[in-house]
Amino acid sequence: MRALVTGSTGFLGKRLAERLHVLGWDITAVGRNDQAGKALSGAGIRFVKLDLRDREAVHRVVAGQDVVFHCAALSSAWGIYRDFYESNVTATGFLLDAARAHSVQRFVHVSTPSVYFNYTDQFNLTEDSELPSRFANDYARTKYEAECRVREAFAAGLPSLIIRPRAIFGPGDPALFPRLMRANDKVGIPLIDGGRALIDLTYVDNVVDALLCCAQASESALGETYNISNGEPVRFVDAVDRLFGQLGVTPRYRHLAYPTADRLAAGLETVYRLLRLRGEPPFTRYTIGVVSCSQTLDIGKAGRLLGYEPNVSVDEGLARFADWWRKPQK
Repeated sequence: MRALVTGSTGFLGKRLAERLHVLGWDITAVGRNDQAGKALSGAGIRFVKLDLRDREAVHRVVAGQDVVFHCAALSSAWGIYRDFYESNVTATGFLLDAARAHSVQRFVHVSTPSVYFNYTDQFNLTEDSELPSRFANDYARTKYEAECRVREAFAAGLPSLIIRPRAIFGPGDPALFPRLMRANDKVGIPLIDGGRALIDLTYVDNVVDALLCCAQASESALGETYNISNGEPVRFVDAVDRLFGQLGVTPRYRHLAYPTADRLAAGLETVYRLLRLRGEPPFTRYTIGVVSCSQTLDIGKAGRLLGYEPNVSVDEGLARFADWWRKPQK
């Protein structure tokens, strides 16, 4: 099978490209990071440096592919709407147009459960749970718009599926747990309302398994959206304690009430907007919200229609991450 993997220089895309290569697929991995691209090439994977906002280049690289795994996205709690739109909506539209033009057999789109988030506790969310009238940020908004493009392409005849993986972690994770480690070293980890929030985590190889399930799924599973997680919710404070216990490090918590943390984040956002400061605020209302509000997913649909089953537990995943983190980073 010939497959295109977008976002292959990112965390999930790289892991997927490596797995497919081991399984004997003919892979074309695309991304914009030269160094990560060289590492893929060194492993025997064909790498093409590509900006997905280049329509003609996208058509060239999609030609001849059987499956497109669209893992690329601009994922951030902060930024300029135009950048999110071009990266998450325009680029997805170009890929979908190319996939239809070149008769791709399967288009698998990676979205996000951020589309559900509404600053309240949410339990056992299903794929048809009501979405907020206003998305939490431009990332969630544009990822949902990209989902709509995928559904339109399916209605027009493109075999496609959408997954929404929650809080991906594991060796190579550049964001989720490393941010906690850096915060612990610098100012301490904000612990909102005692860290009671119940969260879903997803080990990266479980997401790769879900993507492979999508590529092999029956026609009856097409055109659907699937929640993906480990299916074992854990309190935020317990997840941090388990991770730091694996690392032999004592977490430095900074206890805050949610209203106080939310006001501080709102103030930081205002300052950054008014002064047009570069970069992202130390924390935003969204980043405070996701560690303060419970969000758990019902993954039953993925199990029934895709045959998805999480094979690596949260505890095993944390142990693997800790082993990787302790090694010298290249």
